[in-house]
Parts: sequence; C-alpha cells; structure tokens
Amino acid sequence: MKIEAIDVFGYVLTYAHGEYVMSNGRAAVSQPSTLVRLRTNTGLEGWGEASTLGGTYLPAFAGGTRTAIREIAPTLIGLDPANISLVNRAMDGVLLGQQSAKSAIDIACWDILGKSCNMPVSALLGGVLQESFPLYEAVPLASPEEMADFVQKRSAAGIRRFQVKVGNDPYDDIARTRSVAAHAGGDAVVIADANGGWNLQAALIAVRNLADLNIYIEQPCRDTADCAIVQRSSTLPLVLDESVVNTAELFRAKYEAGAGSVNVKLGRLGGITGAARIRAAAQDLGMTMCIEDVWGGDVATAAISHMAASTAPEALLHASFFNDWTNEHVAGYLPRSSAGRGSAPTGPGLGIEVDARSLDAPLFSIH
Repeated sequence: MKIEAIDVFGYVLTYAHGEYVMSNGRAAVSQPSTLVRLRTNTGLEGWGEASTLGGTYLPAFAGGTRTAIREIAPTLIGLDPANISLVNRAMDGVLLGQQSAKSAIDIACWDILGKSCNMPVSALLGGVLQESFPLYEAVPLASPEEMADFVQKRSAAGIRRFQVKVGNDPYDDIARTRSVAAHAGGDAVVIADANGGWNLQAALIAVRNLADLNIYIEQPCRDTADCAIVQRSSTLPLVLDESVVNTAELFRAKYEAGAGSVNVKLGRLGGITGAARIRAAAQDLGMTMCIEDVWGGDVATAAISHMAASTAPEALLHASFFNDWTNEHVAGYLPRSSAGRGSAPTGPGLGIEVDARSLDAPLFSIH
C-alpha cells in the first residue's frame, strides 16, 4: 500500500457557546481547522485534523500548519501509510517541530492502518479499557456570575468536570474560581486553568487565596520552572499542559514542578503516535491525564476518543469532545457524547465517515 495523494481542506469551526475567551485577551467566536485526506493506491483513505486555537496559544497557526503540510507532503508520496514510524521519520527529516501539521498526517495514517486490518484505532493502541469515560468542558473567561451560569447550564447537560479559564488579574480570577466552585456542586471536578497567563507573582497570589478549595491549578505560568516555584507555595494539585512537549519535559513536570497530572494534546505532540508515547510514560510515572487536542471537530474528536478509551481508567482524569463545543460537523456529529461521557466508535480506523461533499474544494493537493 502506498500514499498516492494528499488533499488538504480548510473549514471554519464556530464556538457553540458564543465567544471562547482565555487569558490575556485571547478570544474568538470561530477558529480555522485543517483536514487532511491521504489517498492510497488500494483505494483506502484516511482523515486527520489539526486546529491551532489561533496563533497565540501555541507557537503555531493555521496558515503555518497548511504551509508545513505542503512542504512535507511530497516526501510522503509512495510511502506505506501503515508504516507510521517510517512516515514520522520522513516528516521529521523535512521539518523540525511543526507538530500541528504532523499531527493531522499522523492521525490520517492511523485511520488507514485501522481500515487496512479492519480494526478500530483503540484496538491498535492496546485495546479498549473503558467503554465510556468522563468529559470536561472549558468555562470561558467572563464575569463570576456569567461563568457560574455557564457551569449550571452545562451541569444540566451532564457535564461534571470544568476547566475554569483564568490567568488575568489574580484577584478577579480568585472571584471567578470561587463562584464556579460554589455553583458546580461538591461532586464536580474544577480546574483553574491560566494557560500560562499569570506571571510568577500573580500565580502566587492566586494559589494562596484559593488554598481552601477542592480544585486543581493548571499551567499557572508559561515556563515549567516558574510553575515549580508556584507549586512549592501551594497545597493544590498541579496540572501541566503547554510546557510539556516531550518526554523530558514530562519528567520535569513531575520531578521538578511536582505536577501529578498532565494534559495530553494530540496537536501539541505530533498526533496519536506522540500522544501515545507521552501517555505511556505518564502512566508509568503514576500521573493522571486529560486526553484531548488543541481544538477541532468530528475528526479530532474521534482521534481523542480512541486515545481516551484505551487509557487506563485510573490514569484518565477526563477527555474533551470538541465536536460538542463547535457547530460544524463533517462526519455526522460523530462520535457523540451522552450525559457528560464519551465513547470511541467501534468501526475500523477512526470509525467515522467524513463527507467530503460538505467541504469546499481542497486548498491544495499533492500527488
């Protein structure tokens, strides 16, 4: 089996709850997403997706993702997409980094591998360990009252895990977090996520004033070293996200920063292959984790679902289903969540069927 063509599509994902707001003025009502279709000489096709959540969340943006794919794609023509290690070596031989672009291609290769042997991706990742798993939703940064109202509405839909966006003025963030915690209920998991938006002093003020709550603190500062200083002054459990880009940083997260949890984002780690590597290391280290991506729709959600379903239950804090957060659906709004829980499709590959007719013509194709 060989890759004969790579088609790259663009589409826009609008946020289902209005405006998605993070720290430091990062806000949007929509985000561009990139879909990749790998076509083979056997007739099998595989789909992957990457969305960067703007250009100031990670060192990536939609235009860069698409340009990187254009640069990488000619090297992949003629390779066996089921030989995923070889495909990743080929991509690394063309460009350093550019994990967002590589993620879309890597996911598409896993989709083809599963279809070629008539097995779901979750089986190829070791097998399903949980038929359903808890989902979280982010609470966009707003006033304390608006954030509490959001939590109450999503609680009615079955969501019991919330990532509270903070990272601006620490005293305002303290009020926001306290409001959400008070309205979420005692059985809810609440994570105050600064997305690296606090400086060291602001983070220290925040954790000192939230110490009495049963919550997590996520990525208080941009750098792992600063997060470590914050954690030495805090009794709250720490989650690291953006600064964990490889296994070495995962070890720093635990042994230097004292993090007990990590967010495993496919687009930050180069796809299912890189995410599975970090997941295995985190499980060996006794850490818990969130399985997710940077952003996305049905295709990204399907990839997340297979990763989450094949993660040890005691290690999975929760996952995200981005197709619940967004309005546009290219695969029939599958996989579908239910009462705050997700599950992985059981069909071969990603287990979804992308309707290419719902998309505009490819931005470009490499043959």
